[in-house]
Order: sequence, then structure tokens, then C-alpha cells
Amino acid sequence: MIRAVIFHLDLDAFFASVEQLDHPEWAGHPVIVGALPGHRGVVSTCSYEARAFGVRSALPISKAYELCPNGIFVAPRMRRYQELSRQVMELLRQLTPRFCQMSVDEAYLDMSGMENLAGPPELQAKQIKQQIRTQTGLKVSVGVASSWYLAKIASDFGKPDGLCLVPEGGELSFLDALPLKKLHGAGGKTRQRLEENGFTTVAALRALSREALELLLGPGGGAFVWKACRGEVDYNPFREARSHSISAETTFEEDTADHEILLSTLQGLCQEVAFRTTSEGLASRTPHLKLRWSDFTTVTAQVTLEQPVATSGQLYRLAESLFHSRWKPGRTVRLIGVGLNEVRPSEKTRQEGLFDDALTATLGKQSKIEKVIVERMKRNPGQPGITKASLLGKDRGHQEK
Repeated sequence: MIRAVIFHLDLDAFFASVEQLDHPEWAGHPVIVGALPGHRGVVSTCSYEARAFGVRSALPISKAYELCPNGIFVAPRMRRYQELSRQVMELLRQLTPRFCQMSVDEAYLDMSGMENLAGPPELQAKQIKQQIRTQTGLKVSVGVASSWYLAKIASDFGKPDGLCLVPEGGELSFLDALPLKKLHGAGGKTRQRLEENGFTTVAALRALSREALELLLGPGGGAFVWKACRGEVDYNPFREARSHSISAETTFEEDTADHEILLSTLQGLCQEVAFRTTSEGLASRTPHLKLRWSDFTTVTAQVTLEQPVATSGQLYRLAESLFHSRWKPGRTVRLIGVGLNEVRPSEKTRQEGLFDDALTATLGKQSKIEKVIVERMKRNPGQPGITKASLLGKDRGHQEK
């Protein structure tokens, strides 16, 4: 039986790293991507130099400026980030038939059975890191393990430019060495609840019964932590990918009920999904929203349209409506995601009506503009991107990398 070998790759501080790549004079300086000082909004991503000052993703920009007044604050350039993301993802896609892009800056590779062709997993990971660095100038951290969940955790070690391999048979020892904050999916409130009750290590959690954890954290949280401390969280991104959807999501470092942060994050995710869909020549009539509350309960919502979603702005308006149909002010969110289900080649999804109304005509023009921009980026990868005006000064509350 072929043993499972899963790679998780995570581009380090991606947006900020791209800015430092394009502006070599910013290397070694704190770079903060997101809203600009004096504007309302949040930090999307910041460089490791900025993190030394306490700056982190989803932090209000006013607080980031207090912590790091001499930082370099820049508005996000999503199209430039998409351009480099596509270069990296195309490289990865060539390595294995089982490739799954999770967002603009992370992906999974199922490298099971590739050892005879490409060498041991550690060598494969080193070669991938070098290829990405040579072709794009970017650093990537890689986690290698027997499951998606452990690979995700492993990729967080040694950042930036890290490589962590969880040896076969060493999964529980790896987990036992983790601080609770590294147990992916266990947020700040969950950790606080555990620590208040004297549980400070993964090994201590594994000694508890599932019933005891559910009593302590609630049914959803308890069940998740019981599986997590055994490395048995039941999610397979490759299985999910077969549903023919394109999506993006963010897990917040700390749960949030801030309306502005949630909508800023949602807008950035919508642009990411829309441009990935356009660049791959796909379209969909079925946008969907995903929310996970602090108690680990997950809710979804979707709508089916008569015509495919034409632009990132249209997708955001639809996602915002779905969001308000599920969220109540004050309720804390740990994860937010948006996507398009049942994607198809774009030429097969839209049949023009005999009399398009004004809205359809407007969306058609916006769609053509976005397609032209995508094509221009493909033909001229070195050219700077164009940032949507509504995203200036605010962007996705991107998960800290």
C-alpha cells in the first residue's frame, strides 16, 4: 500500500513579500499592506519586520500605525499578487495530478507514490522551494506529513522559508511538542477556555475523553479538538476539489465580530475568487458563502442566478447579501469564505438574451474589462497591476502567515 505524502505550501507574508520584491529598497523594513493611515480599515498582511512591532493581520490600521509609525504602509495590489500566485500555482500544478489551490498563497500537493520518480519527500520539497525562489523571487514554507491537517501545521514551522517534515509514525510525538496556539483551528477563545481549566499541552488534551471535551467546549468545539489532538480532523481538500468549485477563505487569528473587518475580508476574497475564475476561463451561476462561528458551528448560504456571475463587484454584492442573511451583529466569526459552485467553461454558461437589460449590459462591460486586465497580466507579467478603487484603503483580513 502506498503511504500518504501530503505537502502544504504557504507563500510567506505573501502580499508584503511581493511589495518588497518589487521595491528592493524596502527589504528589511516593516511593510504593512492594507488600509492607509488616516483611513478606516485593517491590515491585510505585513512583513516579518512589522510583526516584530506587534502588527498582525486584521489589526485596525490606526492601531498598526500606533505600533509602527515608521512602517511602510501600502494599499493592496491584488492583480499583481494574482499574477505571481498564478506563476507559482502553474509550477506546482505540473508536479502532480493531485494539486489543490486553497487560496492565492497556499496549496496542497498529494505526492504519494512520487518517491521513485522524484526522490525522498524532503528532497522534493527542497527542489520545489528552490524552483519557486528562482522563478519568482519568493520564499515559501513547506510542511510534509501523512495528512492535510498535519501538513498545514508543519508548514508554519521555521517561517519564513521553512521546511518541516513529520516522519511516518511520528505524528503523535509531533503533536505533543506543539504549544496549543499551533494546534490549527483552535482559536484564542478555545485556548483560553482550555488553559483556564489547566490544559496547556496537546498531550493533556488527548488524555481527555471526547465527552469531557464536549462538556468543556460544547459539542462542535469538543469534537474538533478531540480529533485535532490526534491529527484526525476529517477534511480532504482533494475530495472537496472534485465538487468543481472555486473558493477562498480566511481563518482569523482571533475571532472577530467587527463588521468592517468581516466585510473588508469578504471583498478581498470575492476579488480573489473572481479573478481566479476569469483567468481559468470558467464561470458559475451559483455563488456561496461560508461562515464558522466561535463555537465551531458552520453555516452556509448560496443563491442560483439566471446568468453567470460576471464581475468581482457583482460577486461581492451577492456575497454581502448572503452574509447579512446569516450574521447577526455581535456574533463572533472565526472563518469566512466565499466561492462559486458548479463552475463550467465560460463559453457554455451564458446564453445571451434577445433583449439584455441595463444591468446585464453594465455587468457585461465590467466583465469584459476584467477579462482584458487578466489577459494583459498574462501577456505582460512584469507590468504593475491595477487595484480596484473600492479596495484602496481596505482589504481582506488575511490570516497571519
